[in-house]
Formats: sequence, structure tokens, C-alpha cells
Amino acid sequence: MSVIDPANQYLLQLLREAPSETLWWVDENILTLPTTIKGISAITNRYDLYQQLKQHHWPANFSDFDASHIAESSLSCVLLRLPKEKSLVHFLINQTARLLKPGGELCLIGDKSEGIRGFNKRAATRLGGNLEEKKISGGLWFGKITSNPGKAGEPLDDHNYPQLREVLDSFDTGFQFISKPGVYGWQKIDSGSHFLIEHLPGMLDQPLPLSGKVLDLGCGYGYLSLKAAGPQTHLTCTDNNAAALMCCEANLAARHLSGHVIASNAGDLVSDQYDTILCNPPFHSGFATNTELTERFVAAAARCLKSNGNACFVVNKHIAIEQKASKYFANISVYTENNHFKLIHLRQPKASKTKYLHTSDQ
Repeated sequence: MSVIDPANQYLLQLLREAPSETLWWVDENILTLPTTIKGISAITNRYDLYQQLKQHHWPANFSDFDASHIAESSLSCVLLRLPKEKSLVHFLINQTARLLKPGGELCLIGDKSEGIRGFNKRAATRLGGNLEEKKISGGLWFGKITSNPGKAGEPLDDHNYPQLREVLDSFDTGFQFISKPGVYGWQKIDSGSHFLIEHLPGMLDQPLPLSGKVLDLGCGYGYLSLKAAGPQTHLTCTDNNAAALMCCEANLAARHLSGHVIASNAGDLVSDQYDTILCNPPFHSGFATNTELTERFVAAAARCLKSNGNACFVVNKHIAIEQKASKYFANISVYTENNHFKLIHLRQPKASKTKYLHTSDQ
């Protein structure tokens, strides 16, 4: 059962009181989704939240917060629970400046530790209107900023948030990839993923690139695929994040790798069977740690792995993936570990492929 924290409780109150022609930016830290409220539409960059929104009959779009379909100066209100990434907050405030009618309101909710008061002030400068602030509880604050286009300030620095860009990472000499803000660890190579690629030939007793059908489960911008796949690899990549999917598609195209890139929630919409599954599962949901996510990825791997296939996971050492995996695999081994990560080799998925429910059905 989802936990309602004070920020979400206050957000739900604002949604119930919001006027018609309201837009709700739905980011990953939203814990509870109410049934649709007339006159309010939603945009989210997370496919699991998009699925939930549609189940609750919301008018919703899944994208990297693309609001180009909404007319300029057409909204009365915009609601935002602060995301974790500063450049994304600035991007959403900049878009809000275009979307709000004169006198329209931007409502921000966030904790003092998340920089809410600074964002409130910058939003007021950007929108050109008045700022009303109040403390909700503890470190939680609310800001309401009115739109006054005649006094609007310059766009906030959002690091050109929508733009895909090439990144050269010194961790892996000469490795270049396409990424952008909004993707987890977008400017670097994840050290856990690098650890997995470093040992993958030994884990599988075969050289790279891999042959057969390969699933990159929780692909991000596609690092594991770029390192493990070749022209003959039958590749499928899936992720929950809209920005990650865009970057993964661009990276595969740049390397002339053919593959399917699929939006899904922990692999729930992947239906094929694979020889090899690669996974560096997330273990954070919004601002909180959520180890249940790991089990979802393990269950998806069991459902999608061929009976003689190999699933190779890299996880933080403190995650007890071996116990979680014992429900789904008959053969579980720790291949190796370092000070931070361990590599888990999963084989022989248990029971029928229909046993493990898609996460959207749970």
C-alpha cells in the first residue's frame, strides 16, 4: 500500500481545489494518484505513473515533459511537487511561464532541504508575479506564484534540458554516448554497470559482443547494450523513463545497432523470451529507497528468460537479491563483488512463465 506523506497530502488537497484548465506535472516522487478530477490534465515522464493515471481515467501524456500540444497562455493553474533535479525544475518553470494565462498560478510544493524556497523566488522572478509562501509542516513549504507576463524575467538556466547531447566519459577511455538531463547519472558511466560489463565475458563464458536474443532490463541511456551488443545481436531495451528511452534509441542508431526500445514498468510489457538478460536495477522510488523494485526486476527476468538462459544482475552489496531471487530461480550464484557492488548470476527460472504477474496487474 502506498504511503501518503505530508507533501502528497497537500498536493491532493490542491488537486481537489484546482480550477478547470489546470496542468499537473507528475514526477517520480508522487506516491498516491487520485481518481481523475474534471478539468485537470497530467504529463509524466514515468511510464508506471502514466499507467496508473490512465487506470484512474486521467487525461495524461507520457513524454519527457513535452507540453508543446498545450496552447500558449491557456492554463489557469499548474501544479508541481518538486522533482529531484534542478535543471528539470527550471525547465518546468520555464514551460509554465509560456502556458499560464495572465493571472494564472503556479503552485510548488517541496521541502526546505530540496531548495523549495529558492525555487519559489526564482519562479516569481521568471513569471513576473507575486509570491505567496507558507510553511505546511516540518521543513515542507508551499509557494503560489501568479503570472504577470509584462514583468516576466529571463528563462531560468535549465541546461537546455530537452537537448540530446554527446558525452565523453573519462571513466571508460574514449567512450562516447548520447544523453541528457532527466536520465539517471546522465553525465557519467554508472560504476556498477561498468563492473558488470568488465566481468560479463567471464560470467557467460563467451566473448563480447553477445549472440542471440538479449534484453537490457532498465536500460537507461543504453550503456549495457552499447557495450554488450553487436550487429548480430537481437536486442531489446526497456525502461520506465521517457528521457532514457529517447537517449537509448539515439545511442543504438548512432552505433548502427538494431533493437526494440520499449516503455515499460520493470519490464511488465516485455513478452518475448531471451537468451541473456542484463540488469542494473534501480532501488530508489522518488526520494525514498524501495527494495521492492529489485524483486520486480528479478520477477520480470524470470518471466522473460529462456529455460537455458542467463540473467546477469549488478546490485549494491546491501541489497539481499539472493533471497528475493530464490522464489524465481533455481540456480543463483554470486559471481564476484567489490567494495560497492556484487554480480549475481541467475539461471533456471522456476515454474511457468505465466506465474509472475506483470507489475501493472499487481
